[in-house]
Amino acid sequence: MAIETVTPSTALITSDIVLFGLIAATLGLIFWLASGPTPFWKKFFAWVPALLLCYFVPAFYNTVGLIDGENNSLYNPIASRVLLPAALVLLTLSIDLKGILRLGPKLLFVFVAGTVGIVLGAIVSFQVMEWVHPPAVAGDTWKGMAALAGSWIGGGANMVAMREVYEVDATLFGQFAVVDVAMASLLMAALLFVANRSAQLDARSGADTAAIDEMKSRIAAYEAANARIPTLNDLMIIVAVAFGFVGLAHAIANPLAAWFGQFEWAARFSLDSSFVWVVLISTLAGLILSFTRARRLEDAGAARIGTVFLYFLIACIGMQMDFMRLFDRLELIAIGAIWMLVHVLVIWGAARLVKAPMFYIGVGSMGNVGAAASAPVVAAAFHPTLAPVGVLLGTVGYATGTLIAYLVGQILRVMAGQ
Repeated sequence: MAIETVTPSTALITSDIVLFGLIAATLGLIFWLASGPTPFWKKFFAWVPALLLCYFVPAFYNTVGLIDGENNSLYNPIASRVLLPAALVLLTLSIDLKGILRLGPKLLFVFVAGTVGIVLGAIVSFQVMEWVHPPAVAGDTWKGMAALAGSWIGGGANMVAMREVYEVDATLFGQFAVVDVAMASLLMAALLFVANRSAQLDARSGADTAAIDEMKSRIAAYEAANARIPTLNDLMIIVAVAFGFVGLAHAIANPLAAWFGQFEWAARFSLDSSFVWVVLISTLAGLILSFTRARRLEDAGAARIGTVFLYFLIACIGMQMDFMRLFDRLELIAIGAIWMLVHVLVIWGAARLVKAPMFYIGVGSMGNVGAAASAPVVAAAFHPTLAPVGVLLGTVGYATGTLIAYLVGQILRVMAGQ
């Protein structure tokens, strides 16, 4: 009988506890530098997003042999099976659907058009590249595109969820993370440029801006009345809600996956995977909580804590990546460019159809592509009191991004013939 041998790790750090400390310290250092302690770092992070460093610095550790990114228990089960669903719960419970509906039908129409543009962009870019350069979409490229759809419809948590659902290779995921940051950064730069000229552009197009003025006063009043400094009770309740529902999701997911495993068709839709059900149940739990008093936990910073979990998860994914192979497939940038162009054309056409102001285009587009992390920046560029509108639309993406990206993945899977 052959004896299987395991090659010992040659990494300098092999302890999971030491690795945990290194990742935590790295994230803390990145965000401290991003706060701009010196003029150099202010300029540096104006061009290099902190998110990208949270992914690439751990990848660098893995590349040079400081750590062994794959042979540890930090990513699985801690980050992917615990922190990811916890982040989904906290990021979706803050959704104020009633408040979003009061923003007006035009804004919602433009935002939904942006989502449709992302879905169409995935299909169009895949088909165009299949005609022009078939190797670009060969193999598992569709899986990486499904993950990117999760980011551009929802956010980082949705992208990571799709990475897990479709088992996207760490290097391919990293390549699409580059596409994500590159295209999203270009879009944000363009929208910030437009924001400074929105009054002239709205006047030229005859857009109705009355709803924006009403929004400004209402949002300012809400922020003044509800924001508070979190107490220890608040933080303990937030943690209890997050991890309590993570436990419940895992308890329900395992028997559900086993039941669907009886059917051959279920495997094609990944319904026999317990992790898929963990993601869906966690998202649904957050949505249900958003209709209860639990939504007030957002006033104490529930989404911030969820974002902390998310960034730790991103770092754990990054440490599995082979940094040297990151730019092997630059043709993926072409896929992202075509994809983004379709999104912009669709949302611009929808806005012109209903004579929506430029603010709706800006926050509707970035509410999809940048989610709650970047949409407030674009919204505030139009007016500081409008930043929460970006948060509201961005959080809707968190709720819908996983499901819609999953469907996009299924469409691309068929197009890829798999």
